[in-house]
Amino acid sequence: MAKCEICGKDLAFGIRVSHSHRRSNRTWKPNIRRVKAIVNGSPKRIYACTRCLRSGKVKRAM
Repeated sequence: MAKCEICGKDLAFGIRVSHSHRRSNRTWKPNIRRVKAIVNGSPKRIYACTRCLRSGKVKRAM
C-alpha cells in the first residue's frame, strides 16, 4: 500500500462492529494519488494524499 510522502498518512487499523455487536478487524485506506510535483526544484512523481493536495502542501508540476 502506498504512503503519502508529504504527511506520512498510511493504513489505519480498527474494529468493524456489526449490528449484533460482533467484532472483526478492518482497515481504513487513505486516498492516495500519484502526482507529478516539484521536489527540490525539479519535477518528480510522488505519492500524495488528497488532503495534502487540497491544502496546497504539494506544488504541482505541469
